[in-house]
Amino acid sequence: MIRTTILLPLDLKKKTEGIAKEKGISMGEYIRFLLDQSLAVQSNTINKDPFFSDKAVFTAKAPKDLAKNHDAYLYGVES
Repeated sequence: MIRTTILLPLDLKKKTEGIAKEKGISMGEYIRFLLDQSLAVQSNTINKDPFFSDKAVFTAKAPKDLAKNHDAYLYGVES
C-alpha cells in the first residue's frame, strides 16, 4: 500500500472514526472499503448505461426536423 494524506472536515472525520470503531476496523480500512464500493458502483453504472455502451454511429443525413419531432422518429408518436 501507499501512504496517502487527505484533509477531512472535523465532523466527517468524527463520523468516519465512529462508524469504523463500531465495525471494529481502522478508519483507513473503512475509507478504503468505501472508496472501493463507490468506484465499483460508478464503473458498473457507466458500463451498463446504453448511452455509453452504444458503439453505433449514424452517418446518413438526418431529417431537418429531427430535434422537433424526435418522438415520431423514435417511437412513431406524433408530437
